[in-house]
Amino acid sequence: MTDVLIAGSGPTGLTLACDLALRGVAVRILDRRTAPHRESRGKGLLPSSLEVFESLGVAEAVTAAGSQDLVLRKYFDGEHITDTPMGDGVLIGQWQIEQALRDRLAGLGVRVEYDCALAAVTQDAAGVRAELADGSVVPARYLAGCDGGGSTTRGLLEIPFEGSTREEPAMIVGDVRAPGLSRDFWHQWFTSEGGGILLCPMPGTDSFQLQAAPEPDGMGGCLPASLEGFQRIFDRCAGVPGIRLTDATWLSSWRINVRVAARMREGRAFLAGDAAHVHPIAGGLGMNTGIQDAAALARTLAAALADPARPDLLDAYEAERLPAAEEVVADTERRWERVVDAVRTPGRGTEVGRD
Repeated sequence: MTDVLIAGSGPTGLTLACDLALRGVAVRILDRRTAPHRESRGKGLLPSSLEVFESLGVAEAVTAAGSQDLVLRKYFDGEHITDTPMGDGVLIGQWQIEQALRDRLAGLGVRVEYDCALAAVTQDAAGVRAELADGSVVPARYLAGCDGGGSTTRGLLEIPFEGSTREEPAMIVGDVRAPGLSRDFWHQWFTSEGGGILLCPMPGTDSFQLQAAPEPDGMGGCLPASLEGFQRIFDRCAGVPGIRLTDATWLSSWRINVRVAARMREGRAFLAGDAAHVHPIAGGLGMNTGIQDAAALARTLAAALADPARPDLLDAYEAERLPAAEEVVADTERRWERVVDAVRTPGRGTEVGRD
C-alpha cells in the first residue's frame, strides 16, 4: 500500500512529494492533466520558499533558471517615471519550478502519473481508497489534495470552500512574445484614465508574462483574453510604436477569489495549496503559501507514519496551517487594495503589494 497519495502536480503537490520521498515515505503523485504545462502562472519565489527548496536540493536549479536582479520600470500616461529593483526572491516561471521539482522527484524514483483523475474517495481507520476515472482503485494510508482552486479532492470530501468570488474578471493574463521590447525591465504602464498593462520578461525564454485590466465589452461585462485584445490594450496604455505582440501560448482571465476551506483535514485526507485557500495575487503569496503548506504537511505525515499509535499527531497540520491561510487571505486583500490605489499615482506600481 502507498503511504501517501497526492492529487495534483503543481508546486504544492510536487514539493510535498519530494519532501516525503526524501524521508523514505512511499508516495504516488497523480494529475488529471495529460502532460505538463509550460505557462508562467505564479512567477515568484520568496526567500521562505527557497529555504524549503534548499532542504529538497532544488534551490540551486531554480535560482540558476530564474532572475534576482530584474528592475520594475514604471510609466504613467506613456512617460517613463521611475525604476525600482524587484526586491528579494527569484523571478521564474511556474512551469520551470515544476520542472525542477519533477526532475528532483524522478531522481528519487517517483514520477508524476498523468491522465489520472479522482472520481471517488472512501476511507476507514486503516487508510484511504481513491477511485480513478478509469475505474482503477489506489489504496493509500493518507491522501493529500493539492489539486488547485477547483479541487476535485475538496469536493469529494464535501469540505465547504467559504468566502466569495467576484463575477467579473479583475485581470487578463497570458504569455506572449514582444520582439523589440527590452527584456531588462518588468514594464508597468498605467494611465490617468485607470487602465494599465504589465509585461514581465520570463527568464530562460523569449516570452513576457502579460497582465492587464480587462477590456469592457460595451454591455456591462468584459471581453475575454485574446491576443488581439492584448494588442489593443498595449497600444492604448503603452503607446510604444513598432511593438507587435505575438505567439500567445497562454490566455486566461483572473477573478478575485477570497476563500478558505472550512477545514484542511477530513480523517486521513488533507488539503494543501489552492485547494485549501485562494486569495488576491498581490505580494505573490499564493504559490509560496502552498509550498509552506506542503512542508508542514510532510512533517505531519512523516511523524504519523513513524508513530502510528499516535493519531493525534495528525492534528498538527491544520492547527498550524489553517490560521496561516486565514491570515494570508486577509493580508492579500489589504495588499490588493494598496496596489489598486497606488497605480493611480505616477511612479508607483505593483511593488507596494510586497510592503
